[in-house]
Amino acid sequence: MKRIVRAALCLALSACGAAAASAQQQTAATTSDVRPSEPHVPLAQAAVAYDVAGNEALGGLLRTQVLAGTPEAPVRNTRLVVENRSPVFYNYVAGWATFYGADGVRCGEGLWKLEAFAPREQVEVDTPGLRLTCTPATWRIVATTLLTRTGDVAKPREQTAPPPAEPGTPAADSSASAAAPTAGTPAPAAVPPLEINVNGKTIPLQLGNPLEVVVGKERVRIVVQQAP
Repeated sequence: MKRIVRAALCLALSACGAAAASAQQQTAATTSDVRPSEPHVPLAQAAVAYDVAGNEALGGLLRTQVLAGTPEAPVRNTRLVVENRSPVFYNYVAGWATFYGADGVRCGEGLWKLEAFAPREQVEVDTPGLRLTCTPATWRIVATTLLTRTGDVAKPREQTAPPPAEPGTPAADSSASAAAPTAGTPAPAAVPPLEINVNGKTIPLQLGNPLEVVVGKERVRIVVQQAP
């Protein structure tokens, strides 16, 4: 009898462990599928970059089609056209153009960047830090920083009209009462201009604006906001 109980208990524990492992795998798969990865495309085809929410943010078209580098004589630069496919205005955008050989091995990457990027606008940029050591067959672009304009992220609070005056009460000047500060309440301090320095590059920073950076293999989103 004791052996039967022990065997049943072992089977129950095994079933629980299998169910927990399956749930963890499903959760990990769901989390990883939130944001699609940027695909590798042929050199003549337009590449696509996504934001942290998985929305299509940028498109890229390679202007330099003839690329042939070697470890002894690498290609040091190339040019591409980047298109803002999102509905928001970007103050600052940066990312990588990565190249792969016919065997799928990465053989070069160059950092590109631009400022004041309007929706549906196209800008030609270069990758001065590129070191291409092969004749690439495919490429892709990845956005590492998408700094938006304040108006595209956080809108000011709408002012509500004061309640109507009760009968017999003289109406007060609404503009004067709205402008007069409450006694004993300090005036809000003005927020000074903010910026962040990343590897010697100064990037403007604004309250409520998300800043996307890549740390290792993980894309991190930073939002500066006032403490409650």
